[in-house]
Amino acid sequence: MIEKEIIIDNCRQLLIAYKNGKLGQTIMPEDSNPGFSPAQQEERLVYFTLPMALNYQRDSYKLWQSVLQTYKDKKTKKVFSIKESALLEEQPLREMLLKYKLALQPNKHIATWHKLSKTIHKNWGTVEKMIESVDSDYLKLKQIIQKDYKKDFPYLSGPKIFNYWSFIISTYGMVDLKNREYIEIAPDTHILKCSERLGVITQEEANKLSKEEISQKWRDLFSGSGIDPIDMHAPLWFWSKNGFIFDL
Repeated sequence: MIEKEIIIDNCRQLLIAYKNGKLGQTIMPEDSNPGFSPAQQEERLVYFTLPMALNYQRDSYKLWQSVLQTYKDKKTKKVFSIKESALLEEQPLREMLLKYKLALQPNKHIATWHKLSKTIHKNWGTVEKMIESVDSDYLKLKQIIQKDYKKDFPYLSGPKIFNYWSFIISTYGMVDLKNREYIEIAPDTHILKCSERLGVITQEEANKLSKEEISQKWRDLFSGSGIDPIDMHAPLWFWSKNGFIFDL
């Protein structure tokens, strides 16, 4: 197993390479957004929250292109209001979400969007107030979404989507999350390849360990390093996706 200090140094190099554009194409799916002013914080949070629950087994780039089209259309933009979405009848909501293929499943996706909107509207009023209610603390947010109200947050309460959503709202949503270092890095195919390549796990562990155990290894690795595990998600993902064109 490669020494911890060497792995951390390699990760620092990857972070720098990512920032300097040396990993290849590094446009994130969520870069497909209109840009928001500080006064549009709630709209910004809804934009990066509700669509996340529809991002299951589909092309993320196409999803976020559809999100942007839906937002830019004055006739469909209202779905990015928690109150409007919560109070809308099912059919008009369906028509708006299907117009630009933000929703692909005419029943399930609409039900998910409706449920999330109703849950947030009923308990907090807005996404912004929901986050404020837990003092912008990742661990407290995890408690309410993954435990206290788990059934009321379809898909968003799932470990992979919840952690990635937490990363997105802290990166794109301008939320200064406390305890951000506890956001798990989700070991998808690309992260697994990088984990093995860097020496965080062995080939045998890649086939044997659970995703939770692999995430724990990343957290243990970065303990005290000043790097939050989730900060490595994009660099690792693009490093693998672009065929490891950057040499360490």
